[in-house]
Amino acid sequence: MIGADKRKAIFLLHQEGMSAREIARRLAVSRQTVGVVIAQGGQMVAPVRAPKQQIDPQLLQRVYEQCEGWVQRMHEKLAEEEGLQVKYSTLTRMLRELGISKSQQTRCGQVPDEPGAEMQHDTTVYQVKLGEQIVRLVATVLYLRYSKRRYLKFYRAFNRFKMKCFIHEGLRHWGYAPGQCIIDNTNLARLRGTGSQALIVPEMEAFAKQYGFQFRCHEKGHSDRKAGEERSFWTVETNFLPGRSFPNLEELNRQAFEWATVRMEHRPQGKARLIPAKAFEHERSYLAKLPAHLPAPYQVHDRGTDQYGYIAFDGNYYWVPGTQRGDVKVLEYTDRLQIYQARNCLADYPLPADGVKNKQFIPPGLPAPGYQPKNRKHPTQEEEKRLRALAPEVSTYLDFALQTKGVQRHAFLRRLLALSQKMTPQLFIKSVQRAGQYRINSLDTIERIALLYLKEATGELPLAEVDEGFRQRESYQQGSLTDSPDLSIYQDPPEHDHE
Repeated sequence: MIGADKRKAIFLLHQEGMSAREIARRLAVSRQTVGVVIAQGGQMVAPVRAPKQQIDPQLLQRVYEQCEGWVQRMHEKLAEEEGLQVKYSTLTRMLRELGISKSQQTRCGQVPDEPGAEMQHDTTVYQVKLGEQIVRLVATVLYLRYSKRRYLKFYRAFNRFKMKCFIHEGLRHWGYAPGQCIIDNTNLARLRGTGSQALIVPEMEAFAKQYGFQFRCHEKGHSDRKAGEERSFWTVETNFLPGRSFPNLEELNRQAFEWATVRMEHRPQGKARLIPAKAFEHERSYLAKLPAHLPAPYQVHDRGTDQYGYIAFDGNYYWVPGTQRGDVKVLEYTDRLQIYQARNCLADYPLPADGVKNKQFIPPGLPAPGYQPKNRKHPTQEEEKRLRALAPEVSTYLDFALQTKGVQRHAFLRRLLALSQKMTPQLFIKSVQRAGQYRINSLDTIERIALLYLKEATGELPLAEVDEGFRQRESYQQGSLTDSPDLSIYQDPPEHDHE
């Protein structure tokens, strides 16, 4: 487009008598352009635009509801049924301006980094290798926005109680708390509503009040409101997890704590190369200092004491000192249990390591009780492992027998292991192999098979004698019209099985 100054110059040179060819050569424009500018008197002419298309807002609202918010279908319907030829971009602009479109989201504004203003909390799921097994773990991060400090921990499962325990641990580690905590619209802290209209669960609201902050949900679809938290998860995925080995959950959390609170504390962050430990020294004066003896969150469980003095909790058994058998209250903290009866603390137990189940615990310094817990489970993983290690034939037989309906797994494995210890391994393997060939899951029958092998000097049992005249029996004749049974599983074994 020719600017106003150049237009004025063209017109003035024309008035001085310069030819159009010379004007075009000197000002590097075409002769046609020079002619047009001279005809317009060197003035900027406003472009003539078509009149703005108007559509009845009520019509747009009605068609939008009929099409259930699908603007593409709405565009077609207006053209086919209403005869309105409107561009798709114009239609979407009209819907936005009239506030009809529900898909339009408000832009997430830029929030400045203010010291002591906020922290962010979120969770994500990772597949992490613990030992030789890949397990699903929930990673949760607490992030101070201004100083970019992080607190990281992994859980098998994450609920409202775990959320309170995690925030308590993180804030106690820092010793300070900001004014608000930005979260997504999670049901762990949100009662109903979304974004600025969200109502926080009263329990979580009272919890946050102890530390001097408030929970605040970001708008739906605006996860970039807590971009520092999202970036923290990317750093965990690309910097913490690769190249590290974790034999168990405790070691994973130990390394996560050291990585987040030591390594990342002194590592430059972002383009500004900010050091979180140094930035926190400046931010400290803007944060609320936590009380020295802030109580840790806990949840209460009611338990009954069996006749031997044990209570069951999370798959383990804890002995209650004393002689009473009444009900007790168990206070579960993040790392320990406290057992109360009539407002008296009877015992304080540290929680066992991850994966420890079916174990019994007694307070240190007290003699061990003389009895086991009443309902203690007796698993048979060790028995099954020892049986399968005898021979592949035994493992194949267990695959068949343990899948049979009506077999009591634990009793069957214990009796079969006891049977294997009453005879030589060779005799036991041959007996089990023959039982598997004829689909036998009776342990008494397996024992009789072993006795028959012992009676036969050759070591091979003869096949069962069959009366060839069975076809002439009346019972056989009555059932001759039915389908023949599948006897393929009872055929003679291959020759190499007898070797």
